[in-house]
Amino acid sequence: MTRVALGEIARAQGVRLLSLETVDSTNDEARRLIEAGERGPLWVIATQQKKGKGRLGRTWLSPQGNLHASLIVSACDEMHLAPQLGFVAGVATLKALQHLCPGQRFALKWPNDLLLSGDKIGGILLENIITPTGDARQPTASISIIGIGVNCETAPEGLPYPTRALRSIGANAPTALELIGVLTDAFVGTLALWRRGLGFAQIRNEWLSCAAGLGDEIHVVLAHETLIGRFEEIDSTGRLVLACLEGKRLIEAGDVLLGPRPVLTETLR
Repeated sequence: MTRVALGEIARAQGVRLLSLETVDSTNDEARRLIEAGERGPLWVIATQQKKGKGRLGRTWLSPQGNLHASLIVSACDEMHLAPQLGFVAGVATLKALQHLCPGQRFALKWPNDLLLSGDKIGGILLENIITPTGDARQPTASISIIGIGVNCETAPEGLPYPTRALRSIGANAPTALELIGVLTDAFVGTLALWRRGLGFAQIRNEWLSCAAGLGDEIHVVLAHETLIGRFEEIDSTGRLVLACLEGKRLIEAGDVLLGPRPVLTETLR
């Protein structure tokens, strides 16, 4: 990717950039860098991925023109806080999209999808790596990789849910290069708001203000069952609170399907 640049705020805060033309996946490259001693904050951004990754080992299609980026950040002192970074990433990415595309209907779908007028335009993949520190007082540290993919130019076809690209909104749609600068600056502010979990209550409120399906009946596909209930909120740890006929369920991981009669499939990506 040519002329890739971080936002001015990110650069001023010491955030660094590794720009690549082609990589297997930016998350995999980030993992290799961590294993070699990298601790961030560092963005790994690629023009194209050959083996893009989604949740649960799913494939993320990654053609040129779309955004493929991963942030390495040492933001967690405690492992139980690491999942909150997925919500931090969602809020930061939505802020960037809203800034660049005012008037458009963006939303966040639990746990990691980005929507435009109900269609999926992107996703977030959070991975946490435990590394040795050499310090007997704190022998290990958690390093997070926050992967973000956004359909800027093209969207995949043939999936069991609607997809689209930012380009579909018209001539003023931002390119991946334009999105990078605003996104990296938005991350600086959102991470500062989060403050290693101390500000998660506000992150949670901002996430809920843009949550798709909040208050509606949804389907949640788990490993061995599919639940139907009303999406009440996310709790103080980020779990989805589902009001079912038999009572409330707290869900840590699953696929949310929106709409009155969503298509149930095992090939969700």
